Amino acid sequence: MTQAEEDLLVLSAQNGDHKAFSSLFRLYHKPLIGFAVKLSNNNEIASDAVQDAWIKAAKNIRQLNDPRAFKSWIYRLVRWKLLDSLKKQAIEGSRLEVLDEETMANNLDSGSVKDEELSAAINRLPNVEKQIIYLFYLDEMKITEISIILEIPVGTVKSRLNRARQLLKEKYQVLEN
Repeated sequence: MTQAEEDLLVLSAQNGDHKAFSSLFRLYHKPLIGFAVKLSNNNEIASDAVQDAWIKAAKNIRQLNDPRAFKSWIYRLVRWKLLDSLKKQAIEGSRLEVLDEETMANNLDSGSVKDEELSAAINRLPNVEKQIIYLFYLDEMKITEISIILEIPVGTVKSRLNRARQLLKEKYQVLEN
């Protein structure tokens, strides 16, 4: 889908077109679930956060001034909802399920050992670096989009991406040995 087609869907959705909103949902729901799962390591929390974000998006899409900002906006909503859920869970004294190596391997699309090792290394990164790696490489977002989603300056995204690459390189080398 081209950016112009996506912009038209957003504008139509803002004018109450439910089919246009459904098209946006189909376009972004699966990547948003993947994003939330990678950040939380918990399918249930991720699914709830994404669902809550879609509900908020449906209610507030008319407030979005720039249709081109939809992608960043919806990812940011998911991130906020996910952080809220994680804070609530921490307050209740619950602990997040930490995926063990076997579970991570089962969740990978590819069964190769290298992918398993790389996934394990990514999951061992600090949360901010994990988010940046996921958004930049797996969701193929631009640095400016990541800046909007994480609400940090572009320069900070660049330096954190560089740090994340370095940490990933170190962690991946440790796993190979």
